[in-house]
Amino acid sequence: MTLDTTLARIDADLPEAVERLLALLRIQSISTDPAYKQPCDEAADWLVADLESLGITASKRPTPGHPMVVGHVDGPDDSPHVLFYGHYDVQPVDPLALWDRDPFDPALEETPTGKVIRGRGASDDKGQLMTFVEACRAWKAETGALPCRITFFFEGEEESGSPSLIPFLEENADELKADIALICDTGLFESRVPGIITQLRGMLQEEIILTGPDKDLHSGMYGGVAMNPIRVLSGILANLHDDQGHIQVPHFYDGVPELEPALAAEWDALNFDHDRFLGDVGLAVPAGEQDRSALEMIWSRPTAEVNGVLGGYVGDGFKTVLPSKASAKISFRLVGRQDPLAIRGHFRDWVQAQLPSDVTVEFVNHGTGPAGQMQTDHPAFEAARAVLGAEWGHDAVFIGCGGSIPVAGYFKTILDMDSMLVGWARDDDQIHSPNEKYDLESFHKGIRSWARILDAITR
Repeated sequence: MTLDTTLARIDADLPEAVERLLALLRIQSISTDPAYKQPCDEAADWLVADLESLGITASKRPTPGHPMVVGHVDGPDDSPHVLFYGHYDVQPVDPLALWDRDPFDPALEETPTGKVIRGRGASDDKGQLMTFVEACRAWKAETGALPCRITFFFEGEEESGSPSLIPFLEENADELKADIALICDTGLFESRVPGIITQLRGMLQEEIILTGPDKDLHSGMYGGVAMNPIRVLSGILANLHDDQGHIQVPHFYDGVPELEPALAAEWDALNFDHDRFLGDVGLAVPAGEQDRSALEMIWSRPTAEVNGVLGGYVGDGFKTVLPSKASAKISFRLVGRQDPLAIRGHFRDWVQAQLPSDVTVEFVNHGTGPAGQMQTDHPAFEAARAVLGAEWGHDAVFIGCGGSIPVAGYFKTILDMDSMLVGWARDDDQIHSPNEKYDLESFHKGIRSWARILDAITR
């Protein structure tokens, strides 16, 4: 059978696949720092050459920022057309002193739980990206062709906000549109169960800057009589939630759906241990909406979180100052049909209504993006779910994702294309942190999993 021989080829060629990944990991493709523009170009060139070695027509496409990589390969006339998305850029490595080795000198390491690939980008997202490429390599080596028409789309700015992504998708929509997008930038549920993400939370990011007096004041001379903007800001932030964890911005819950009973039952069957989940970070009590389960809070409910507060004197020692300004950065994770622009307006009106006459507010726009809801009636979803259990020893489940992966939403709104998100990362991969790693088992089984999925969706 083609699948059996392809899986055997993957097993036999694993050492060479690891060496190719290590070569890609050595490239310092940090997208957010202009000093690494050349390495980002080098990573794009490396991927173009690697795709071309498989007989894929590939090219590096310029953008105002870092380049995109696009590749195309034909398949049988009656086969589906899939687009595979990954990103080759990585996070900065700071603080460097906390790394146990040079983050761009990757290596295969033995750990108490097995072998890992250590280095920046090993899990997010170079290792995950290469699981799909290596599955295609093995398939091509065994059969001389790929099982379906595939478009490869690799981004170089995902870790820096994807400023070039929307214009690129709009300008190249006809070329990039496929039957479905496959995205490998997620992980296993509790590091062991393959999960197929069916819903992603959207995002709204707001910064508010309150100004009271026109300069910092001596608190002995003005304290008590002059309005302190930190006092006003503290009240606004305290009012953001009620004592049951519900968000108090008017109309915030417009468009928030209830969880479908069948999906709720599937999530309940996962027996998620929220005590352990919180205990791992030194906490014990869920702080969100008290009438919701922990998984609902993470995967299917909206949130409002204060990400940073600034005001007054925060240096060493003490300064009795009444500050002129106070600010906060607040992010909202959105679900269902919540409209980020409408919520922005409601939030700003709500803030304005709480200001005393001597305090003004400035709002600073940051990112927005709608939530994503995948149409699981696409046959690829059930096909993937049916075959992943054989690889991982656990049946695959449809799950949510607490984070935001904007590209999936853009594929839907710009290309009218649904996405299936499947990934092999583990909870302890330390992505965005020092000593990032990717389990060798995740890399190996990830390659095998994509081979199984390609086989299943092309039968």
